[in-house]
Amino acid sequence: MINRIVLTGRLTKDPEPRTTKTGKTYVSFALAVDRSRKVEGQPEADFINCVAWNRQAEAMAQYLHRGSLIGIDGRLLSKHPFDVLMWRFAPDLPEEWDI
Repeated sequence: MINRIVLTGRLTKDPEPRTTKTGKTYVSFALAVDRSRKVEGQPEADFINCVAWNRQAEAMAQYLHRGSLIGIDGRLLSKHPFDVLMWRFAPDLPEEWDI
């Protein structure tokens, strides 16, 4: 089975690095991915929540900013909190990838 997602889009805000309790650095960010068609002449986009880890998170925080065009290659993880009746999906980027 294959679980792979490839997206190209723009960052919706400046990446801000955070650290887990175990010391791993990560950046949570939203990627605005343009749709191929327009509605009433206006472009539309999907906003995809993503997470980058360790060196990639640090590089994103140092070199990228709101509006930066990036491509990502990762896998899709689903998270289902028991107190919410809704699935959330977020691409989880591997520790090695290129910006």
